[in-house]
Amino acid sequence: MVYASRGDGGSLFGKGGAWRHPMRDERLRKLARLLVEYSIGAREGEQVLLSGGAAAGPLIREVYTSLLEAGAIPFVHASLPGLQERFFEHARELHYRKTPPMVRALYERADAFVNILAPTNTRALAGVDPEKQQALSRRDKELSDMVLKRDRWVLTLFPTDALAQESEMGLEEYEDFVFAAMALEEEDPVAFWREKSRRQERLKERLERAREIRITGPETDLTLSVEGRTFVNSAGTHNMPCGEVFTGPVEDSANGRIYFGVPVAVAGREVSGVRLRFENGRVVEASAEKGEEYLRSMLDADEGARYLGELGIGTNYHIPRPTRNILFDEKLGGTVHLALGRSYEATGGRNSSSIHWDLICDLRGGGEIRADGELVQKDGRFVGLELG
Repeated sequence: MVYASRGDGGSLFGKGGAWRHPMRDERLRKLARLLVEYSIGAREGEQVLLSGGAAAGPLIREVYTSLLEAGAIPFVHASLPGLQERFFEHARELHYRKTPPMVRALYERADAFVNILAPTNTRALAGVDPEKQQALSRRDKELSDMVLKRDRWVLTLFPTDALAQESEMGLEEYEDFVFAAMALEEEDPVAFWREKSRRQERLKERLERAREIRITGPETDLTLSVEGRTFVNSAGTHNMPCGEVFTGPVEDSANGRIYFGVPVAVAGREVSGVRLRFENGRVVEASAEKGEEYLRSMLDADEGARYLGELGIGTNYHIPRPTRNILFDEKLGGTVHLALGRSYEATGGRNSSSIHWDLICDLRGGGEIRADGELVQKDGRFVGLELG
């Protein structure tokens, strides 16, 4: 689970990059209803913090409208391209000490949160010192803790040229990819995700009966204890798109090795071909085919960064391939992901860290997941379960 200009005309935008007015893509209206009615379940009189990049304007408008129709009280907090780069270039030591009180007050007062990612440059932070990025994460950890404890939040994405380019697609193709992953082509997406949740509950129950999970595949043979831990059925209430069942493994239980062949883009950098070896829960060997220096800086962020905070199993077969976007890639049916760092309280996990970094292992080309020796998934397909 994840907790993050056109100039050629066409697609969701008008000639020269201007928004069509009024911009009324039916899929955006469906998405807004899905986020407001299903994901956060907004109710009359509740205060909802609606955050997003300026490029997400069309979706922000639709969500704002849906919140008003639900009787909720929305507050829009939109960010501009380039502000993060300015912060890391000009911020002084005092700016890293504590979260600005005005921002903290917003989070303290909100009953629910909707966050819409819409980057216009996915590599904007590639040149920023990782230590500065980690310092900012440590500063704002209290905000993420507040959101997670409130438990009524959703993170989604609005298609931009930058994201399409990162995914090696044209924008219109990428829009179709995104909206298909969210099941917005369905007549009633809310009904789809409710049924998805019902089906995933069977997988959750199956996994919760187990004490040990074993993952095997190319360059991979890893065992984890999940005894006493809770598996979370995640079907659109926190991420959209969604489709995963996850838990927090017992902190000192990971033993073996695993190869993460799916590239991930994080903080403006690409990291791929990650190999990790665990002993008694801790990463003791690490390498990467690309981005190894950044990998090591993340592992050294704090004591908890070398331990696992999450084991997740993707169930969304509407996502056909990885796109270097963790919001989508970790949900991909036939993959398993492990997160270094912070656990989610709902799982019973106890690992504390300023980071939560998901890495993805693709089992579709040959791999297995077993629960107490019982085959749960083979070559990316679940055994005895139809998750769609």
